[in-house]
Amino acid sequence: MDYMFAQGFLGTRAPLFMDVVTLIVAVLPVLVYGAIKLARQKLYKAHALSQNLIFIVSVIVVGYFEYGVRIGGGFDAFIKGSGVSHTYVSIVLGLHVIIAVLTLIYWSITIVKADYQFSKRLIPGPKSNEHKVLALKTFLGIVFTSFSGIWVYLLLFVY
Repeated sequence: MDYMFAQGFLGTRAPLFMDVVTLIVAVLPVLVYGAIKLARQKLYKAHALSQNLIFIVSVIVVGYFEYGVRIGGGFDAFIKGSGVSHTYVSIVLGLHVIIAVLTLIYWSITIVKADYQFSKRLIPGPKSNEHKVLALKTFLGIVFTSFSGIWVYLLLFVY
């Protein structure tokens, strides 16, 4: 797995795996928004399929990221080249982790409930409003996770 630690392609100090994960995290809100547009166009099966696929790929990406961080020496190894204070980056990283974990939990609940409700023909239908509220909260979490993840990347590998 040495390729993971080759020089990344974004022109920063980051290894390749960080650039790949950051790029995916950056486009994630756009992908999810595209899937939401499918529902708005009443393409519910396509919406469900795309949301499930995006979720599964995202979980795999998180696993790939965690693996890379662990074998790469953890947070302390990645902060070595940063000019930003350890305390500040730790706080930002802590906020990012909290947002990301809560979003993953919320997204999991949204997906499981939606799949069940869709199979029982409750969405679209009587549970649509409930689903829209859950989905909006999940989407906002994804956006905040994306921005905070990019922020951490910049602090570790650019500044």
